[in-house]
Amino acid sequence: MSGTSTTLMLERFKLEVGVPGYFASMFTTTPKSVHDTEMVEVDILRETEDIAVPVPNINSGYRENQFNKHVNKQFTPAIVKEQIGINGFDLIKRQPGANPFENPDFARTAGEKAFEGIRLLGNKVRRTVELMGSQVMQTGIISIPDAAGVAAYTLDFGMRSAHKVTTTAWAINGSTGTPIPDIDNLAKLIRTNGKRRPNKLTFGNGAIQRFLANTEVQLALDKTKFNLGLLDPALRSEDSTYLGTIWIRNYQYEIWLTDSYYNHPQTGVMTPYMGDNRVIVSTSKAKMTLSWGSIPRIAKPEGQAAQFLPSRLTAMDVGMDMHPFSYISENGESLILNLGGRPLTQPTEIDSYGCLTVF
Repeated sequence: MSGTSTTLMLERFKLEVGVPGYFASMFTTTPKSVHDTEMVEVDILRETEDIAVPVPNINSGYRENQFNKHVNKQFTPAIVKEQIGINGFDLIKRQPGANPFENPDFARTAGEKAFEGIRLLGNKVRRTVELMGSQVMQTGIISIPDAAGVAAYTLDFGMRSAHKVTTTAWAINGSTGTPIPDIDNLAKLIRTNGKRRPNKLTFGNGAIQRFLANTEVQLALDKTKFNLGLLDPALRSEDSTYLGTIWIRNYQYEIWLTDSYYNHPQTGVMTPYMGDNRVIVSTSKAKMTLSWGSIPRIAKPEGQAAQFLPSRLTAMDVGMDMHPFSYISENGESLILNLGGRPLTQPTEIDSYGCLTVF
């Protein structure tokens, strides 16, 4: 019963939660990293910084060299498969923002809901990729928990223990700790082992406070004295802040602070992707790969169901390759949407970064 009162239907409001991409953006997806195989592998050839040792005299023979020695590494990607159903009876109900006195358009509403459903599932998968990337950069180990707190997927890339450093205490008030030497020592190790010049510092919220409170850091940033850096904060995205630059010994770094969270499957607590007390020392020039494997299908979606979704969601620029699938239930009353993929954030140059844990 409508009654005698009048009501204005305002536009629909939906709070959409963004997908963080700071860590995922460190890994690159190319056509070559999109595959149909069960596993992925990489052949790593390392060039050492040898010198040519002189021979005794002009008649001496040439010193023998070898090249093309390589190490082969093979990994099994994670498998993510998400599903959502659209019940036909729900299409009768008034949709958010719709006029309650208009007959529902079932096909149009089903299409809109299918799009929203796939967007929701796709965002879940992309958050998992972000978590994988963040774990690789902090520990070299991927470990994705399920609702029971048990690791549903684990992969250890073998990050060197020397690249995972626990520092002496960086006091909150800056009275103790040696942030400058700690970062520089790790940077020199990265340069030695990874053959790359570090140029990026990524801080957790607690670590950046301790870093900036340190007297030596403040002196380096003092324009009237050393003038080795510039703090000029800028919001580059919703999940990260660019703070400026600083020179530490031989290397100039961009300073970044992350601010992104995911809903933990077991606890339901919003959990930061980046450890509060961690600092990642890295280089933007290292090869880091985000590969995507397909979900094998024997048959294509049936014609009526196929109209609601594309056969593939691929966007190389944001590192995404997922495979939707849809079908209609036997009684014709429900539309079932599947979205799957096999992502892997692979640190091809695993010696090109390191992580400090500070207290």
